[in-house]
Amino acid sequence: MVNLKGRSFLTLKDFTPEEIEYLLDLAADLKAKKKQGITGNSLKGKNIAMIFEKPSTRTRCSFAVACNDEGGFHEYLSRNEIQLGGKESVKDTARVLGRFFDGIEFRGFSHEHVEMLAKYSGVPVWNGLTDDYHPTQILADFLTLKEHFGYLKGLNFVFMGDGRNNMANSLMIGCGKMGVNCTIIAPKELWPKEEIVQVSRGYAKDAGSTITITDDVAAVEGADCVYTDVWCSMGEEDKAAERVALLRPYQVNSDVMKATKKDTSIFLHCLPAVKGNEVTEDVFEADYSLVFDEAENRMHTIKAVMVATLGE
Repeated sequence: MVNLKGRSFLTLKDFTPEEIEYLLDLAADLKAKKKQGITGNSLKGKNIAMIFEKPSTRTRCSFAVACNDEGGFHEYLSRNEIQLGGKESVKDTARVLGRFFDGIEFRGFSHEHVEMLAKYSGVPVWNGLTDDYHPTQILADFLTLKEHFGYLKGLNFVFMGDGRNNMANSLMIGCGKMGVNCTIIAPKELWPKEEIVQVSRGYAKDAGSTITITDDVAAVEGADCVYTDVWCSMGEEDKAAERVALLRPYQVNSDVMKATKKDTSIFLHCLPAVKGNEVTEDVFEADYSLVFDEAENRMHTIKAVMVATLGE
């Protein structure tokens, strides 16, 4: 039996396929109950700190609503309200917050910061996004795929765009773990780090799937899911013009979706989207676009993570 009590959720590298499947099944169960008007008390009496160096719509609302649904209390701490790594070291902040709170969510820049929070706070810490990884988003993506296709193993998943960002990293790891064939289509200048590619290929070998890195847009053929993300991540605004020029050939448009040669292909995006850049309006609004199902599933999967690691 899977038991994740007391565990932090920093990257999917730390979790087995069985544990990831458990979180997805729990999320589906919690979602079904919420649709019936049933919420729980798993987090009753629990206090949750929500640290946001980077603002967010979906992550903040997901943690807040999930916490409320399960009877917990959450405290929002923006970068202007906490001295994380500034006036006070991350280590000291972690030891202080661990005395006040039962769990800590962190969304920010440095992955090292979320690792230090987990190491020194003494309570479960959940990664809402760092520059390197975005694991809660991957759970939402996988739940959406399972709801639509009924399974994960053997699906063909294509990510187009900035292949070295946190989404590409996390998708490769998650797909590798769960036996999903993952193709990253990106210009060579924006290919993922070889270290992450090799780690993901190791997972994929064990699961019977493949990880492919290419700059050829034609590799979209056979995709069950086409996925993209913004071309310029938060904190990289000074590189916007350069990225747009580099990534324009990798826009997800109707021609790309037709090139899958499957009439069952779906489109996903972690949001927010810059329509006209990484995706066209017609693709974003198409019937095969499940971006808002995916957005809703952020909350259900985040709830599952909190319930599994902290809940009673």
